Amino acid sequence: LGVSDITPLLSERCEVRLGEERLDKKMAHWQKIAISACEQCGLNRVPDIHPPQQLDTWTQNVQADLRFVLAPSVTGLPNPSQKPQTVAVLIGAEGGLSEREISQSQQAGFAPWCLGQRVLRTETAPVAVLSVLHWLWGDFQ
Repeated sequence: LGVSDITPLLSERCEVRLGEERLDKKMAHWQKIAISACEQCGLNRVPDIHPPQQLDTWTQNVQADLRFVLAPSVTGLPNPSQKPQTVAVLIGAEGGLSEREISQSQQAGFAPWCLGQRVLRTETAPVAVLSVLHWLWGDFQ
């Protein structure tokens, strides 16, 4: 769906802690999934899969024209007239982001975005977000 980078994040409610060997295997697995997905949809650019990093490090360093934090506890939507070249979306792990993490991301320049009343799974939320972004602004290349 036009994703260029994927960065797994370590947050307060993140349950997964991987040792170096397991992390290498997980990274290889994620890369295979990305390649397979690109082959299936006919894309010739595989997203970069970055090693996991701390949430606060990522929010301070990510570069994008628009940045959103997705949470059911916030109010906000993307502005359809504000078409960006790049977008970054922060989506929490199972259990969501803590209020402190949401607040810190907003202080780092992330606009709040709520997809509605339903709480989506971590795997489902990106698909919903990307669908809305494509509907608003078309393809990101």
